[in-house]
Amino acid sequence: MLWFTPAMWSVNYVVARTAPGIISPHVLALGRWFLAGLILAAISRSELWRERHHATKVWPQYLALGTLGMLICGAWVYWAAETTTAINIALIYAASPVLITLGAVVGLKESFSWRQGFGVVLALLGVLHVVVKGQWTALSQVVWVLGDGLIVMAMVSWAAYALLLKKWASPLSSTARLAATCMGGSLVLLPFALTEWVTTAHADWSWTASLLVITAALFPGVGAYWAYGFCQKTLGASRVAASLYMGPLYGSLVAWLFLGETLGWHHAMGAAMILPGIYLASQKSVTQ
Repeated sequence: MLWFTPAMWSVNYVVARTAPGIISPHVLALGRWFLAGLILAAISRSELWRERHHATKVWPQYLALGTLGMLICGAWVYWAAETTTAINIALIYAASPVLITLGAVVGLKESFSWRQGFGVVLALLGVLHVVVKGQWTALSQVVWVLGDGLIVMAMVSWAAYALLLKKWASPLSSTARLAATCMGGSLVLLPFALTEWVTTAHADWSWTASLLVITAALFPGVGAYWAYGFCQKTLGASRVAASLYMGPLYGSLVAWLFLGETLGWHHAMGAAMILPGIYLASQKSVTQ
């Protein structure tokens, strides 16, 4: 499942880059997570009813997880795709395991070696290399895009989401917990989606918009999030984070095959720093 999780997430890059002009970011995210929540709730309905007192007691947790995982890591990624490339999204997002490692050290009191520290620095330098397009000596000439900044914020948000999943122990199974989180995320997304629908110009609803919502709900929604939550509950936050090494490779392949994007030297150099950096940062946790 560790191998398939980043593959399912890479489908989201195609959805994100296809959506502009067809469906707006927050509307797409709301449709994705509401549909995913309905599917997951139907599967785990007996458990959700049995644990309803727990869910109502800790409802702020589900709103917080929904904000991090569905609003920032959902709608903002679609928003970012209007101005940045799928390859950039994949590479920048790939550094989230580094932040998860740092968060595990600070929040979960895990140990931290000099090798992990070097990996953290190397991976973050790789992210910066992608963001500045490799033009370190001519930063004033770099064309900064909003999308890259949004993906950096989504990267931080994903790390927080993963750590809180581990910190907030839950009696719910991975399926039921994700269903509850989807409902929390849908509630958070609703006012943003309504505002976006009313105030911005958008195309009439089409079959393509429906297909994008369904695809996003099934693959990077139900599939990837459920698999990630299940693996993390079984293997631990840092170890599962290491599986995201494959994200940039899958994402770049998808962007090349389906979106016609090309890999630049700054992408290659960034990947050459990010991937070893993630490996070093997560190595200790993986080998335990």
